Amino acid sequence: MDTFSTRQVAKMLGIQPKTLSRYIAAGKVPAPKTVQLGGLRVHAWSKRDVEHLRELLPRIKNGRKTRYQTQKKQTKKTNHQRKKER
Repeated sequence: MDTFSTRQVAKMLGIQPKTLSRYIAAGKVPAPKTVQLGGLRVHAWSKRDVEHLRELLPRIKNGRKTRYQTQKKQTKKTNHQRKKER
């Protein structure tokens, strides 16, 4: 069974390794199996994990964009309410 490091998986998916690590820490992506190599603990991704992640990535919302879109929606609602009041 082939296993891949977080860095390799990030490269396959076209994202930065730090981004993938942040998604794991935030709980946006399920953490794969952890393997002990010497004194380090490393995530070991299987092909199945990578394919599952490939399906999840489009559904993950970037915090900045989400926050901006929410503010934008609220502004539109407020402006719309002001027009109705006139």
